[in-house]
Amino acid sequence: MKISASTARRLILQCQGLDGGWNLSEGKERAAQTIERLGYVQIDTIAVIARAHHHTLWSRYSDYAPKMLHELFAQDHRIFEYWTHAASYVPTRDYQYYLPRMRGLADRPKTRQWLQQNAQLVQNVLKRIQTEGPLGATNFSDTRNRKRGSWWDWKPAKRALETLFDIGELMVTERRNFQRIYDLTERVLLAETDTTEPSPDELARFIVHRTLATHGVASSGEIGWRNGNRSALVRVVDALVDSGEVTAVQIEGMEDVIYYALTEKISVEPSPCQNQKLIHFLSPFDNLVIRRERLKKLFGFEYKLECYLPVEKRRYGYFCLPILWGDEFVGRLDAKADRKRKTFIVRKVIFEQEFENDPDLLPVLAGKLWTLARFNNCESIVIEAATPGTAKIQLVRELDGVN
Repeated sequence: MKISASTARRLILQCQGLDGGWNLSEGKERAAQTIERLGYVQIDTIAVIARAHHHTLWSRYSDYAPKMLHELFAQDHRIFEYWTHAASYVPTRDYQYYLPRMRGLADRPKTRQWLQQNAQLVQNVLKRIQTEGPLGATNFSDTRNRKRGSWWDWKPAKRALETLFDIGELMVTERRNFQRIYDLTERVLLAETDTTEPSPDELARFIVHRTLATHGVASSGEIGWRNGNRSALVRVVDALVDSGEVTAVQIEGMEDVIYYALTEKISVEPSPCQNQKLIHFLSPFDNLVIRRERLKKLFGFEYKLECYLPVEKRRYGYFCLPILWGDEFVGRLDAKADRKRKTFIVRKVIFEQEFENDPDLLPVLAGKLWTLARFNNCESIVIEAATPGTAKIQLVRELDGVN
């Protein structure tokens, strides 16, 4: 089956909840359903604007408030924290599919050796949590009697906590000042949670369905992105194609790669972004853009997060947000929320060349800037620079008109 690149992009946005088409509940329940549909939301520490996990949810739910995520995590335990490609909030209903990774980490020779060599420390950590309740790394002293080195040079108790978390004996029950607080798994995990470890084929089937349901179309390599047991994934994809649940597709202009899609989704022409071109400022860690090579191939947008580069090597800015308009990426926004002054600072907005003079773009961008500023608890917006230079004056004018 062959589809156009535009159809592929619209299907992707539909599955990512960025076309305005998701019909979900309201309030905290909507935030929960969003995470369940996405499969995970990446956690990140950078806070020049709202942190990535909040930003990702806000991009799909304009009335989202950070307290919703805290309640879902720390009170309701509807989501839990664990590793996907990075630390993430994951639906608790998917817990069993993370058990193989926990077991794999526990079975690593280095892990077994460390646990054996530090058995007394591990038992002391577990005993304190069992008797005292949830604890964080700051509740344990460093017994090494030396100055701490690099960030990875954890004190022994911190390493014990992280190792026990990795192998599933502890869970993070909440974050306080963004620091993990740990408790025994049996005290955090909901009683109704399925803890049956899936077989390799069951896990592969889950990964294939989850990937295609959340990403619309994916190549075999993308389905296996940072997932194990490659042979099982290929075997399941082939079986699902044979059964008709999955359809192999070619995308016009990209015929060198075979993509796959759920038949029930590819058989219905996706709506063109609900007949309107929605605009989004996406987090660098958003589920849509985190796979940079896929983003470049399917959307023609080359993106790199530059906060880890020296200042002189940055082209677009410290924390640059991709700007999605309809099914095209039209620019980048480098911004900072000055929370003391309640001012949202646009350090730089840079438009892709083909959109520099689009008369329809600036009004919708200005309106969205105000919603982003208010989400960051800011009451004013300052534009420091824009490319092309003439866009700054026009954008300031549009911002004044919207506000």
